[in-house]
Amino acid sequence: MAASPGPAGVGGAGAMPGSGPSSFGFDSGLEIKTRSVEQTLLPLVSQITTLINHKDNTKKSDKTLQAIQRVGQAVNLAVGRFVKVGEAIANENWDLKEEITIACIEAKQAGETIAALTDVSAPNHPESGGQITIFTDKTGVIKAARLLLSSVTKVLLLADRVVIKQIITSRNKVLATMERLEKVNSFQEFVQIFSQFGNEMVEFAHLTGDRQNDLKDEKKKAKMAAARAVLEKCTMMLLTASKTCLRHPNCESAHKNKEGVFDRMKVALDKVIEIVTDCKPNGETAGAATSIFTGIKEFKMNIEALRENLYFQSKENLSATLEAVLERTEDFTDSAYTSHEHRERILDLSAHARAELQQLASVWLQAQSKRTKSIAEELELSILKISHGLNELKKELHSTATQLAADLLKYHADHVVLKALKLTGVEGNLEGLAECACKFSEQKEQLVETCRLLRHVSGTEPLEITCIHAEETFQVTGQQIISAAETLTLHPSSKIAKENLDVFCEAWESQISDMSTLLREINDVFEGRRGEKYGYLSLPKPMKNNANLKSLKPEKSDSEEKAKIAKLGLKLGLLTSDANCEIEKWENQENEIVRYGRNMSRTAYSLYLFTRGEGPLKTSQDLIHQLEVFAEEGLKVASSAQAFSKQLKDDDKLMLLLEINKLIPLCHQLQTITKTPVQNQGLLKVDKCITKTRSMMAILVQLLSLCFKLLKKLQMENNRWVSVMNKDSVDGKT
Repeated sequence: MAASPGPAGVGGAGAMPGSGPSSFGFDSGLEIKTRSVEQTLLPLVSQITTLINHKDNTKKSDKTLQAIQRVGQAVNLAVGRFVKVGEAIANENWDLKEEITIACIEAKQAGETIAALTDVSAPNHPESGGQITIFTDKTGVIKAARLLLSSVTKVLLLADRVVIKQIITSRNKVLATMERLEKVNSFQEFVQIFSQFGNEMVEFAHLTGDRQNDLKDEKKKAKMAAARAVLEKCTMMLLTASKTCLRHPNCESAHKNKEGVFDRMKVALDKVIEIVTDCKPNGETAGAATSIFTGIKEFKMNIEALRENLYFQSKENLSATLEAVLERTEDFTDSAYTSHEHRERILDLSAHARAELQQLASVWLQAQSKRTKSIAEELELSILKISHGLNELKKELHSTATQLAADLLKYHADHVVLKALKLTGVEGNLEGLAECACKFSEQKEQLVETCRLLRHVSGTEPLEITCIHAEETFQVTGQQIISAAETLTLHPSSKIAKENLDVFCEAWESQISDMSTLLREINDVFEGRRGEKYGYLSLPKPMKNNANLKSLKPEKSDSEEKAKIAKLGLKLGLLTSDANCEIEKWENQENEIVRYGRNMSRTAYSLYLFTRGEGPLKTSQDLIHQLEVFAEEGLKVASSAQAFSKQLKDDDKLMLLLEINKLIPLCHQLQTITKTPVQNQGLLKVDKCITKTRSMMAILVQLLSLCFKLLKKLQMENNRWVSVMNKDSVDGKT
C-alpha cells in the first residue's frame, strides 16, 4: 500500500509525508533500502542451500559451475550493499554502533567466504575424471550461509529498534510543541510555533507511513491507518480551532472546541506508540468485546472439533460460549432503530440455536458412551443443524445492520441538518441553533449505533477496526460541530469562526462518504467478493478545502518530455505483445505463472496507453498506483516460478533461479521509486518508472519462455518414466 498524503503543514502550507526535513542523520527510507537488500539477499542464500544439497559424487558441467560462481558473486555483492546500509545506520546511532558494526563484519566475512568457495577458478577445487566436482568444502559453505543469515537478521532487528526510536522521538517533539500551542496567547507567537509543529507533523507522518507499509499484521496496519487519519484531519482542525480561540478568548464554546481537538490528537499519538512498541499502557483493558461474527466463527470451530475429539471440551464451556455470542445480539434487539420484523427474527433464531445446542449435548453424551455408526451420524446431523442455524442468524444480523446503514446514508445524503446548523450560526439565531443541535445530536447517535452494529457483521479484523474508528469519529466530531456552531452563533460576523465550522462539517461529510464505502466492503466480504488486497477506509485522505493547502496535483509535462516518454512507451508496448505470445503457448492458462504474467502484461499495456495520452490512467498519481500493482504482480510471478523450480533438477533449477533473481531486485527498486515524493520530479519519476517497467517486461518474456521449456521437459521426463514403469509391469506379467 502506498503511503498516503500526510497532515497539513505549516500555517497554511501542506506537504506530503517525507517532504519535510528530517532531524535524523538518515531518513526512514533506510528501512526500505534495508528491507529491499534483505529481500534480494535471502533468495540468493536459498540458492546456496540448494547447491550444497547434492550427492557428493554428482558431476557438474562447466556451465553449471559458472552459474554457481555467478550466484556466489551475486551473494557477495548483495551483502556489500547490505553492509553499506548497516554502516550508515551505525554511524548515526552511537548507542547501537558496536552491535551493528560486529553484525556487518560477520555478514561481510560470510559473503566473501561464499564467493571464495564458489569460485571455480580457485586452485583448491580438485578435478576428477576431467570434470570439476562440486564443493569439496560443503561444511564451510553451510557455516558461511548460517553466519550470513544470523548477521543479516541481527542487523535488521537493530535497524528496527532505530526506526522505533525515531518514531518515539518524533512523537515526543510533536507533544512538546502541542503543549506550547495550548498555552499560546498571541496570534504572532501561534503562527511561529504552528510553523514548527507543521514540520514536525510532516516528519511524523512520513515515519509512521513507512512503518504502516512495513507492518505484516493486518490488524495493526488498520489501527495505524486509523490513528494517522485522526492526526491528519485534526491538524487542520487544530489550526482553525486555535485561531478561533485567539480571536474570541472569552468564548467558552471555542475553548471547548479547541480542547477536544488537542485531546483526540494526544490519544492518537499514544495509539501509534502502542502499535510500534507492541505494548499497552498500564491498566488498559484488552480492548473492545469480540464481535458477533467472530464469536460465531469460534463457536462453530469448537463444535466441529467434536468430530475428531469427543472430549475436546465440556458442555458448560460450549453453552457459555454460545450465550456470550447471543448476549451480544442484544445490541440489535435493544436498538430503537431495529425494525419489529428483524427483532422478532433475531430472537427466534437465538432461541433455535439454544435448543439445537441442547440436542447436540444430548447426542454428544450418548456418543461418549456408545461409539456406534448411528450415533456418529446423529452427532454429525446435530453439528450441521446448529451450524446452519447460526448461519441463518448471521444472515439476519447482516441484513439488519446493512439495511439500517443504507437507509440512514440515503436519508442524510443531502446533509440538510448540517446546512441548517451552518445557517443558524451565520444568522446568530440561538433558538434555531438549539433546535438544529437537537436534531443533529439524534443523527449522530443513529450513526454511532449503526457503526456499532456494522462492527458485529464486518467479517474481518481490519474492517472491525474501521467501524470502531468511524464510531469514534462520529461521536467526537459531532460534539465538536455543535460547539463550533455555538461559537459562530455568538459571533455571526466572525470569518474565522465560520471557517472553523466549515472544517469540522467537511470532516463529518468525509466520514459519511467513508461509511458508504465501508458498507459496500462489508457486503463484499459477506458475499465472498473480497479481493486479495484490502484498502483501509481510515487511511488519511487530503481535505477538500484546499484554501490553506498547496496543490498536490501532478503538473502536466511539456510536449518535448511527452515525446520522450511516448518513445519509451512504444518499446514497452512491443514487449507486452511478446509476453502475450509467450503466454498463448501454455496449455494451462490457469497456471499461476501464466496468470500473474498476464496481469503484468495487462498492467504494462495500460502504462503504454498512458504514455500515448490514452487509456484509463489520467494523472501521474494514477500511474504511480498502477506501477505499485505491476511491482506486486512481478513479485507474485517470481514466487510462483520459485515454487516451480523445486520440481526441477539441479542444472535446470539453477538456470531458472538466476532468471528469477534478475526480476526480484527490479520489483523492489520500482516499489522504492514509487514511494518517493512526487513533487518537483514528476516527469523524471515517470521516465525512470517506464524504463524500469521495460526491463521487468523483458525479463518476464525470458522467464515465461524458460518456464514453458522446462515444464515441457519435465512432462516429457515424467511420461518417459511412466512408459518405462508400464513396460516393466507388462514384462513382469509375461
